[in-house]
Amino acid sequence: MDSFRSLEQLIRYTNIRHGILASNIANADTPNYKAKDINFKLALDNELLLTTTSDKHMNNAGNNSTNEVIIKEADNWEDKNNVEIDMEVAKMTENAMLFQAGISLLQSKIKMYKSALRR
Repeated sequence: MDSFRSLEQLIRYTNIRHGILASNIANADTPNYKAKDINFKLALDNELLLTTTSDKHMNNAGNNSTNEVIIKEADNWEDKNNVEIDMEVAKMTENAMLFQAGISLLQSKIKMYKSALRR
C-alpha cells in the first residue's frame, strides 16, 4: 500500500506545481514578480519523514507545502520580473508528463489489484 501513497503524493505535488507554474505564466508581465517553483524532492522527502507509524500519532494531512515553494533567483528584466515564458512552459510540460505517468501507474496498480481479487 506504500506505493499507492507514493503515487498519491506524486499526483498531489504535480497538481500543486501546476498551479505555481500557471501563476508564473500569468504574472509574466507583472513588475517585480519573481518566478516560483516547488522543490519537488524536498516536498516528497518531507512527506516520507512525516508519515505516521501509529494511530496515536498526529496526522500530517493539514501540512502546508509552503516550505517547499522556492523563489527563483535569476537575472531580472527591466521591470524586475524574472519570468521566462519558454522555461515555464517547458516546466509545465515536464510536470504534465510526470502527472500523466503517475496516473498511469496508479491505474495499472488498481487493475492488478482488481485482477487479483477476481481470482
